[in-house]
Amino acid sequence: MLRVVVLGAAAGGGVPQWNCGCRICNAARGAHRELQSTQSSIAVSTDDKHWFLINASPDLRQQLINTPRLHPKAGALRHSPVAGVILTNGEVDAVAGLLSLRESSPFTIYAHRQVLAILDSNSIFNVLNEKHVRRQPVAVDRAFAPQLPDGSPCGLEILPFVVPGKRAWYLEGKPHPGGDATEGDTLGLRITETASGKHFYHLAACARVTPELAARIKGAPLVFFDGTVWRDDELIAAGIGQKTGQAMGHIAMSGESGAIAALSGLDIARKIFLHINNSNPALLHDSIERKTAEQAGWEIPADGMEIVL
Repeated sequence: MLRVVVLGAAAGGGVPQWNCGCRICNAARGAHRELQSTQSSIAVSTDDKHWFLINASPDLRQQLINTPRLHPKAGALRHSPVAGVILTNGEVDAVAGLLSLRESSPFTIYAHRQVLAILDSNSIFNVLNEKHVRRQPVAVDRAFAPQLPDGSPCGLEILPFVVPGKRAWYLEGKPHPGGDATEGDTLGLRITETASGKHFYHLAACARVTPELAARIKGAPLVFFDGTVWRDDELIAAGIGQKTGQAMGHIAMSGESGAIAALSGLDIARKIFLHINNSNPALLHDSIERKTAEQAGWEIPADGMEIVL
C-alpha cells in the first residue's frame, strides 16, 4: 500500500499570505476559510508507520500538528514517524521547515549535491545535529532506496530526474554554493513502492514540459504537478508582483504551452496541482478557471487530502 498525504498545497506564503489583501486572501480570512492552505509538501508511506516528507515547507510544524498520522506514537516520550525528508530544490518553500525538525530525532535528508551545498553553506542548518540527522546526496537518474532510522529498507524506491527550472531566487546574481553546475537545482521524483510496483510522480516546480518529460510521465497513475499560476503574467496583472511565472521557474496552468494543454492526451489517470499561489483564481471553487481545470481532469487539493495507490 502506497499512501500519500498532502500536507500543504499552496505556493510560497500560503493562503492567505500574511501581507496580501487580494480577493482570494481576503476570502480565505473571511467567509471562505476552506481556501486556507499551507505551503507545499506531501508525506509518503508504505506501512503507515514510517513517513518520508517531500520537501519541508516553512509551515511544517503546523502540518505535523494537523496530521495525526505524523504524531508521536502513544506512550512514547520522544518519537516521530518522520524517517526522512527528500528535497527537490533549495527554495525557502522547500527547506525552511527543516529548522522545525531540530529536536534530536533521527532522520535523513536526501537531496542533490547542489541543494546540500546550500544547506552546508548556511550555518543555521547546523541546528540539525549531525549525530541524528544525516545528509545523503542523491544523483540524477539514479534510483535510491531511502532507509529507516535503524538502517532497514522502507519499501520505497525514488528516482530523481532533472526538470526545467531555475536555482533558488535568493541566489540570483550570486555564486552558487554548489558551483557552476546547473543540474540538480530543480528535480522531479518518481516514487515507487518496491513490493507492488505502484508509483507516482511529484513535480511541484517546473518551468515547461519538454518532450522528454511528457514521455516520462505518460500513462502514470498519479502526477502531482506545478500549479503556481493560472496565467504567466498573473502577478503583474493583479498588481501584486513584478515577475512572470516563467521568471520564477514555474509553468502556467493555462495557455497553449501551459500544464493543462501540455499534459493532455498523456493518459495520466489522476492529475493534481500543487504549489498553487494565492493569486491563482483556480483556487476559487466557483471560478471559470477552476471549472476549466476540473473539466480537463485536474484536481485542486486541500491540505490533509489522502490518496492510496
